[in-house]
Amino acid sequence: MRVLVVVDMQNDFIDGALGTKEAAEIVDSVRAKIDRYAAAGDAVIYTQDTHTPEYLQTQEGKKLPVEHCIKGTKGWEISEKVYEKKYPVVEKPSFGSLELAEWIAGMADVHAIELVGLCTDICVISNALILKARMPEIPITVDASCCAGVTENSHKTALEAMKVCQINVTD
Repeated sequence: MRVLVVVDMQNDFIDGALGTKEAAEIVDSVRAKIDRYAAAGDAVIYTQDTHTPEYLQTQEGKKLPVEHCIKGTKGWEISEKVYEKKYPVVEKPSFGSLELAEWIAGMADVHAIELVGLCTDICVISNALILKARMPEIPITVDASCCAGVTENSHKTALEAMKVCQINVTD
């Protein structure tokens, strides 16, 4: 079975507090990718960046002082354009999720993992590297056409870093 990880396709990252034009532009491609996995009977798992109202007092909040993805807000919700309630969601309080890696490692017959979503240079790369460390013999792919970074330059830099770490990058 293949597993598609849809990273943080949340309103705040698409058109909310930290939204970008590039993030909005990948929504339809991410939706199409989810539909292809569903049609093939493969697994889809979402991650959801999740913060509390005390976010600005956290280390992340001090370095990125923009409230976003506060649990229960509209910005925290996964975009309705890509969200399918039948698939699981892993809430994550930081960039990468050990819980996600353990969940996938516990699934039977996983032979490939693909990541799409936001942001390439923060949460996508963090989760890709955690998954690679936890399951080094399972091929991990990131679809660059279904990802967007904080900037175009940091998006490209993250893709190059992942390639060096033996993560497949496709367009």
